[in-house]
This record gives sequence, structure tokens and C-alpha cells, in this order.
Amino acid sequence: MYQTFEVTARPEQGPPRLEALRALFSAEQLNGFIIPRADAHQGEYVSDRDARLAWLTGFTGSAGFCVALEEIAGVFIDGRYRTQVKSQVADVYTPVPWPETSMAAWLREQLPNGGRVGFDPWLHTVDQIKQAQETLADSGIELVQCRNLVDAIWHDQPAPPMEPAKIHPLEFAGESHSDKRSRLAKTLVDAGEAAAIITLPDSICWLLNIRGADIERNPVVHGFAVLHADGSVDLFSEPSKYKGLQDHLGSDVRLHAPDRFLATLSELTGPVRLDTSTAPQIVADALGDAMVRGAEPCALPKACKNEAEIEGAAQAHLRDGAAMVEMLCWLDEQPPASITETQVVSQLETLRRRDNGLQDISFETIAGTGPNGAIMHYRVTEETDTTLEDGHLIVLDSGGQYLDGTTDITRTIAIGTPPQEAREAFTRVLAGMIAMSRLRWPKGLAGAHIEAIGRMPLWLAGQDFDHGLGHGVGAYLSVHEGPQRLSRVSQVPLEQGMILSNEPGYYREGAFGIRIENLLVVQNAAPLAGGDAHREMLDWRTLAFAPIDRRLIIPEMLDPAAREWLNEYHAQVANKIGPRVSAKAKEWLSAATAPI
Repeated sequence: MYQTFEVTARPEQGPPRLEALRALFSAEQLNGFIIPRADAHQGEYVSDRDARLAWLTGFTGSAGFCVALEEIAGVFIDGRYRTQVKSQVADVYTPVPWPETSMAAWLREQLPNGGRVGFDPWLHTVDQIKQAQETLADSGIELVQCRNLVDAIWHDQPAPPMEPAKIHPLEFAGESHSDKRSRLAKTLVDAGEAAAIITLPDSICWLLNIRGADIERNPVVHGFAVLHADGSVDLFSEPSKYKGLQDHLGSDVRLHAPDRFLATLSELTGPVRLDTSTAPQIVADALGDAMVRGAEPCALPKACKNEAEIEGAAQAHLRDGAAMVEMLCWLDEQPPASITETQVVSQLETLRRRDNGLQDISFETIAGTGPNGAIMHYRVTEETDTTLEDGHLIVLDSGGQYLDGTTDITRTIAIGTPPQEAREAFTRVLAGMIAMSRLRWPKGLAGAHIEAIGRMPLWLAGQDFDHGLGHGVGAYLSVHEGPQRLSRVSQVPLEQGMILSNEPGYYREGAFGIRIENLLVVQNAAPLAGGDAHREMLDWRTLAFAPIDRRLIIPEMLDPAAREWLNEYHAQVANKIGPRVSAKAKEWLSAATAPI
């Protein structure tokens, strides 16, 4: 089981830790050091050992970084975390709006006479360093590879995670790892490449049909791999994690200690494919002239789920939906001012764990009421735990890691009588969520081409939200999976079998937050009745089933097609989830899914 440590800096710890870091600059001949929220695998989530940004600054968001200079230390955060960062970091740190302010522009302003800024080459991708160096080319500012200075002052740094790997059964994977390796190896042969480097743990786990527990809430094993054009794999991961898996891996998967990785890379003859958007700089350095740039071979095949993975996700969502309904029924029974956010989290996780297929929750449950709901990635603590009050909303964002699928669902619930302003905003969010759920679009479009559909009802009222409309989701893997996204910047075409979230929101700082989220899977659209479509079209199959709070809906703000969709969806919720819940919850569900 994953063991957690106290690695987040309290505000009073920030100044001495920053002072200790700066004390190393002179000996290293540096004017600063970059601290990303990243590990050597560049995943969104990191182990306690790699939580350097949180240990130094106190900031716990899932994206961001710190640039510590001799006189100023900037914490770069995007729109999701501008409320959260204020309460987490000491005043020795300066929040910097990012990406509006790039690191290069900020460094130019802070180091007008140039300087040397250090970075750990394991913790920054090739593309990140290349872009930064290009934008700083005429500034006199030099980015310098060096040892990790945070590790040098973090004297009680946790040990690396050492959780055992396990086999992911074929009935859930839907394809043997031998077939996967052969299929991907053919793409290397066709491209004239000798091998490809894989640095993402979820890709390695998908490719080899294994799972692990090296990252909390994410069933992955840390490691690196080389996929060769003959379909064999050299796997660099702690061998003790693989006891009993030799027969599963077979003779074509060769296991090595992690410290052999760089030396092996230096011995490869090219061309060797490397995804420079995800691989650390030190890997490119080791490959040298053998490297060719290209997409990581597992990324797209992993994103396009097969029939077994889609059916597994569908079944996991039905069981997860039953837990959600039991939870919502329980919540409605509680009088306002009688329970806290922590009790809501505990109750939901208890209900989910009744399912024997649940391995873990898929991320830390978000239960934010009142002003806490406006913090997009809020995590309740002893200090922030808030009582649910009449007139407040609560944003409940949660999910489960089941053997057959990963779930992620958000519902916003009224506590007592909600204010009219909140009901209006909620109905706009719902209208956007429905519009995306109903969408048909031509094959070849990417998330950037369609995500505005989910924002339009809010835009018409002069409102918006500062997170993407949706992210990819793995198959009993990471709850946030690339390369597919519903975002303004995603140019990856959506393909059949991709699972994504659909989660518009609205956040009024100091007042309330709103988010509604279902998971959807891309499928080929059925022909239109009586139509003669001249292009192949895609649409969505909804996976998540739980009622949407009717008390927050203003029906006349929804057009007839949206009301029809909502009533049909609620009928499906009642039919699919009703037989799976207690008699009391079924009675509650009948009322909660009544037509509007």
C-alpha cells in the first residue's frame, strides 16, 4: 500500500527552506534554480520523494513550478490555482500568473544583466529546455544543468516508492502484451527506426499489461523502457517489484536495474525514437546523434480503448453510479449545518469501498462547500474543513480505480435553498455540458475545434472558467491521460475508443463553485434517420450515470432539446442504477430523476 509522508511545507517552513536553497547558489556558481512539479517520468502526479515543489513552497497544485532567484522566488500557477496558492505559500514567494507570464519573460525582467539558472536534467523535458533556451538566447541568461539543489537540503526526503507490480488480467486488458509489442514494433519498422524510448509509467504498464502502486491513486510502476523493432523490450525498473511476474513478462521482456538505463541508451545505434515533449533532457543527452524525434509509440494506442476496456469502463461506472446515488441520498437526509466536508468525503469513500473490484479512489476526493467550492482543485484539511450550510452549494468531484475501469464524476448539490444567482449559473453550466454530450462532429477534429461548445452558454452571459473542458481517462490507469483533451490547445484528433471527461464549470471566488462532469467515450455516429450524411461523423456514448440536482435547474433557461436530453438521461439513470441500490435510495432516485 502507498505510504504517505508529511512533505508539504507549512507557511512558516517556507522562509528557512528557501534560505537554505539560496545558500547553495554561490558554490554552484548560480543565480537561481528551477523547481518543477515533476519527476523523471513527467507525469501529473508525483510520489512523496519527488514532491519537491510542495516541500519547498507549500503549493500542492497538480501543475506549476518555482523559480528561486537570489532576491525573489516566483511560484508560477495557472488559472485553476490562483485562489489556492494564496493560502498555501508564505509571503517570501511571489505568485506569477502562468502561462500569461512565461518563465523566460519573467527571468528577463528579474535578471536584466543576465545570469546562470540551474535545472535538474531529469526533471525537465527536452522541449521545455529547448523552448526556454531559444527564448533566452539574446538575454545573457544561461540555463545550466546541475545536481538537484532541493534534494541537497531535504535531509529527511522519503525513499523511492517500492510497491510490487501485478498482472493486469487479459479479460480487462483485451489484448496480450505480446500482441501489443508486435503491433507497435511494426510501426517502428515502417518508420525505419531501430527502437523507441518509453519514459511514461502508464505507457509501460499498458504495454506490458501490468499495474502497480508507485504513485498514490495511480496504479503504475516507475520505470523506463526501450521497445525494439523486433518487439522485444528492455525494462529498467527495480527488479524486486517483479517477483512472480517472470512467466507473465516472458523472455522477450528483459528486466534491468534502473541505474543501467543511461548507459544502455548511450550504446544504442539509431535511429531511436524519443518523444521530446515527455522525455527528460538527460535521456536525449545520453542518446546523442542516435535520437530522432517522434510521438511516443504507446500514447495513441493506449488512448483508443478496445472493446474489453470500453465495456469494463461501462460496468465500473454502473457500480460507481450506485455508490454515488447512495451518497446523494444520504446527503439529502442530513439537515444543514449538521455535517462537514470531511464527513462527506468519508461517507462517499466508504460507500465506494463496498465494491470488491475497487482498488483505490482515482484521486483525492474534492468536497468543497460555499467559498471552498470556488477553489477548483480544493482538498479539505483539518484547517479548512467547513460545515455545510443552508443556501450553500457543495462541489463533489470524485472517482474510483476499479479492476475493470477508472471513473471520475462531479456533481454540484444544493444545501437547503440555493440562491438565484447560483441556479442561473448552474443552468448555464448544465446547458454547456448537455450541448457537448449531444454533439456530432466530423472525423478528424481535435478537442480545440469543439470545446467551445461546452462554454457557449456561459460566454453568452459574460462568464467562463479557467480549466479545460475535458481530459482523457485511462483504463484502470491514470485518471488524467493524454494525448486526447477537450481544450483550446489540443490538436490531437479525437478517435473512436477515446474516453474523455465533459466538465464545464463556473467559480465565483468567495461565494460558490459549480462543476458537472460525466465521462464519455468517442464512437462512430449512427446514421441519421432519413439522412444522407456526406461525411463520417463521431459522437459520444455516456458512461457515467448519476442524477443532476433538479433543485439547481431553471427549466425555462434550457431549450427543448436540452430538456429532452436531460429527461432521457435521468430515465437511463433510474433504469440502470435503480436496481443496484437500496430500497431507500431507489425511492430517492425516483424523485431525483423525475422529468422537468
